[in-house]
Amino acid sequence: MASSTQEHHLHHLPTPYGTTTAPPPTPSAHSNHNHNLLSTSEAADSLSRLLHRIPPTLSLSFPGRRQSPPSTTVSPPLISLSDAKSILHSNLLSAAKQHGFFQLTQHSISSHLAQSTESEAASIFNDEKQLCFPKNWPLGFDNDDDDVVCGRSLCLDESSSMELGFSSIHEFTSQMEKLGLELIEELACAVGFENPVGEDRTRFCSLMWISESESGSSNMPLSPDRVYPYVVGLNYQIRCRKYSMLADSGWISVAPQVDSVMVTLGDIAQVWSNGKVKKVRGRPVPITNGEINSSSNNSHYVSMTLLVTLAHENTVSPLLPIKLPSLGAVLNKEDDDGLGDNDSTTIAVEEESPMFNSFSFEDYAWRVYHARLNIKDPLVRYRV
Repeated sequence: MASSTQEHHLHHLPTPYGTTTAPPPTPSAHSNHNHNLLSTSEAADSLSRLLHRIPPTLSLSFPGRRQSPPSTTVSPPLISLSDAKSILHSNLLSAAKQHGFFQLTQHSISSHLAQSTESEAASIFNDEKQLCFPKNWPLGFDNDDDDVVCGRSLCLDESSSMELGFSSIHEFTSQMEKLGLELIEELACAVGFENPVGEDRTRFCSLMWISESESGSSNMPLSPDRVYPYVVGLNYQIRCRKYSMLADSGWISVAPQVDSVMVTLGDIAQVWSNGKVKKVRGRPVPITNGEINSSSNNSHYVSMTLLVTLAHENTVSPLLPIKLPSLGAVLNKEDDDGLGDNDSTTIAVEEESPMFNSFSFEDYAWRVYHARLNIKDPLVRYRV
């Protein structure tokens, strides 16, 4: 990341398990009464913060275990960035409201860069020396669970990929981030809210999630390993492959076109739109043995998904557009007698009601990440 402040917030999230409380005040220590009251208040705040972050105990899926495949496979809606703005915004709004995902054509990502990045990413899992990858949540390998037996995943940001010398991954991350920011701007225009990110790098960050999975004997998807909240997710399609995704409507199977970029809208985009758009929870998961018209005998799959997300210090809330009065809502009407006395009638501007309460992105991200794909949508607790 370009901002050192942002990197500090992303990499050094305080853990709630180390919280300690001050001893209760004693009657004889009246002089320390105010100090103890302050400590008790701080302890209460810390306890409230801890309870807020405790993830649900029930889980819809477990890492490394297979889920039943969706009965049908759909083709994501096609959207081209070369279309006129009016057509682009209309298609974006339709795909966002009906599905929460689409495939993007006529984009700026080159197939050569994507292929070289995949080769570089695959070499990471084959390197027995284990380079000095970051180990600060959510960065680094996610292979510390005993039941992760079918694959591993690695999360890198732009700065860590550069520091580790992965030139292709670094360039690919940069290009995908640029495309993601462009999509957020177009989505904001299509839905009708002001883009809160823009070019301000202190407001957002990009995470490249690289996952390795082994093929099995059936066309069944592996469960996602870790889930992280995001605005938009981007996955370049190097070859024909099926994916499983958890949309608002449930688990679905999709088959994007080669050289397209599959785009998913995340939970943050849904809150920003005040519930107008649908979302995909987590990242698309390749269905093992799900390559179409492929004679490849490779037993390993590498999937690369870029998540454009927020810096931890952000507060997430609906971005409510003000409904402007229609033409003629403010009327200046002359009397019939022509004396020029004006009666001014003003129609009040109506504001949209929020569907979500505001919440801390840092707390929400911690909860979602550690809860995996829990049964209940984590946004439910924030609904008004």
